[in-house]
Amino acid sequence: MGEQESKHPRRRGAAAAAFVGLSVTAGVLVSAMVAPVVAVAGVATETGIHLFETMPEALTVDALAQTTDIYAKNRDGEPVLLASVYEQNRKNVGWEDISRFVKDALTATEDPRFYTHGGVDIPSALRAAIGNASSGEVGSGASTITMQYVKNILIQRAEAIRDKDERDAAYAEATKTSMDRKLREMRLAIGLEKALPKDQIMLGYLNIAHFGGSVYGIEAAAEYYFGVTAADLTLAQAAALVATVNAPNDFRIDDPDNIGDNKFRRDNDVLAAMLEEKRITQAQHDEAVATPIEPNITPPSTGCVTANPLGAGFFCGYVQRVIENEKVLSDPADSRYSTMKSGGYDIYTTLDLDLQASAVAAVDAYVPRSTDVLDLGSSLVTVEPGTGRILAMAQNKDFNADQDEASPENTAVNYSTDEAYGGSNGFQAGSTYKVFTLAEWLKDGRSLNDAVNGDSRTLTLSSFKDSCQGSGSGSYSPKNDSGQKPGNISVRAATAGSVNGAYFSMAQKLDQCEIRKTAEAFGVRRADGKPLTSYVSDVLGTNEVSPVRMAAAFAGIANAGVYCSPIAIDRIVGPDGAEVPVPESSCSEAVSPEVAATMASALQSVTRDGTGRASNPNDGIPVFGKTGTTDSEKDTWFVGSTTRLTTAVWVGNVTGDVSLRRSTVGGIQADQLRHRVWKQYMTAANTVRPGRASPRPPRVPPTTSRHVRFPPVGVGGWQ
Repeated sequence: MGEQESKHPRRRGAAAAAFVGLSVTAGVLVSAMVAPVVAVAGVATETGIHLFETMPEALTVDALAQTTDIYAKNRDGEPVLLASVYEQNRKNVGWEDISRFVKDALTATEDPRFYTHGGVDIPSALRAAIGNASSGEVGSGASTITMQYVKNILIQRAEAIRDKDERDAAYAEATKTSMDRKLREMRLAIGLEKALPKDQIMLGYLNIAHFGGSVYGIEAAAEYYFGVTAADLTLAQAAALVATVNAPNDFRIDDPDNIGDNKFRRDNDVLAAMLEEKRITQAQHDEAVATPIEPNITPPSTGCVTANPLGAGFFCGYVQRVIENEKVLSDPADSRYSTMKSGGYDIYTTLDLDLQASAVAAVDAYVPRSTDVLDLGSSLVTVEPGTGRILAMAQNKDFNADQDEASPENTAVNYSTDEAYGGSNGFQAGSTYKVFTLAEWLKDGRSLNDAVNGDSRTLTLSSFKDSCQGSGSGSYSPKNDSGQKPGNISVRAATAGSVNGAYFSMAQKLDQCEIRKTAEAFGVRRADGKPLTSYVSDVLGTNEVSPVRMAAAFAGIANAGVYCSPIAIDRIVGPDGAEVPVPESSCSEAVSPEVAATMASALQSVTRDGTGRASNPNDGIPVFGKTGTTDSEKDTWFVGSTTRLTTAVWVGNVTGDVSLRRSTVGGIQADQLRHRVWKQYMTAANTVRPGRASPRPPRVPPTTSRHVRFPPVGVGGWQ
């Protein structure tokens, strides 16, 4: 009957008017029915009728909790599911997306007169009322589909309450066995029938109903229990699912012990009722009864651990932290809470699965998940210059959201991000941080050809200017790597060879505070959330930072000096198809285009014949970068870029301070692992997104444009 009505608008309109009349009639009859029942129960008749007639009649149908899906992009730009997150596994579907067998099974079994009553089935209600009168309750039996829908709405509303005590009280009120609860359901069901057409009520019920465990709604039930959509359910399958609605956890068929009980109810209640109500033929009935219940349990993607096969569990977790920290999907009623796990959103991220696969392959090729040599960690992050979009994020562990269950093979800590976005305190940047002294040197009007003293020596701290926190006192005796004694050396050569003594000579001519401010202009922050310091030793990168921030900073150099903050989300679409505002990359000029081009030129010397030459793919695509090694070789870095991709690789100690230079992993000196990873990854990445010869300054003010175009080969900049 419901199918026929949905196809005839005029008939449906006339039927709707008739149902309103039925609803009014039902209200009168229920009022009359209350009198003898409450009298037997020992309650004054006038009080019982007054109780019913003064109950609220209107019920708002709340938005249901739905599954949120997180997507990456494949080579063709099509979305690929990374993970789903939910409090209730539910996917709302439309009327035409549900098999006719489901609708017929539900009405035949639960409410044969659904399309002819006004919300309360008076004959059934009277029988139930008389049967319960001696106990003073009207608490069992006689529930129409509309009344069950009302009860489910009230339960869902109770379960959405954040405060536990309030939630428990509301749930108890919605489920208690009592006369007033049943009367309230009747009253609200009558009101609901006045407001909504029958098909919409049944559809609402099928989308809200519990089917066992965390499975809610007919679509999720069909997918989970049988691996099909609700539209494709067979008669036998539909009947088995409808058999569960009265006692979902008793009849759920993912527990083999329940299959016998489910089949008994399916055959003797559901299919028998469908035959009696002439919803199916005898032949259909017999065939369905003879069909065994054979579940095809298809667990949904649950949480970011399901992105591990793509190596994207940590990126997925980062996306969740962005949404949480920046209140992207805050509950309108209470901004402290997020609707991410209940809102039914589609979240389209910036992750490029081609690049991600190459990143995972490169890390896996050289950095094992565990080793007897040291507690080894590694991170690779790629950021797109000019947009800030994070295109790849990989590390040498599997993602495990439970910090307490971490092992040498997996962790809950994302090494790529700041503490607030993944739990890492960051790592000392080492000599990759020298680029900010280089930037300040060039901003101060100095040249790459200027000669400075490159020897290691004892430094008087008072000789260093710091307008932020004042000059220090005492002395400092940093060493050059491998005992370098180059004497006077050009800044270009000092950059290529990462000569510590030369960079301290440069810093003595600058303001330490301004070096710090330049680093901040490139988006660098301490991973623990504290402000960057500007100590003399910071020239060598003693601030603990995250790989994603260093990648974004170097992307600013590639982008003609315009830094764009890293982003992980392209767009979010709500269940209604409306776009949700997402955090956008904020772009600003860190240094002038001329300074950026000169920095890139100096950093090309690093990859051409300097400390980073082992990272260079040598595939004809220009690349610049900078190495970084901390005291005792505890942490090692290589951060480099083409005009299209900027990648930071960190390899180091997660805990402890074992020297990577004095350790061997897989037959390779451990401080060389960063180069092997970067080179393999960027060789593959350059085939997908090959860089161009040089960037050029943006044509518009950098604060108003997120994207910077690059010129033809050989025009200005670095080559």
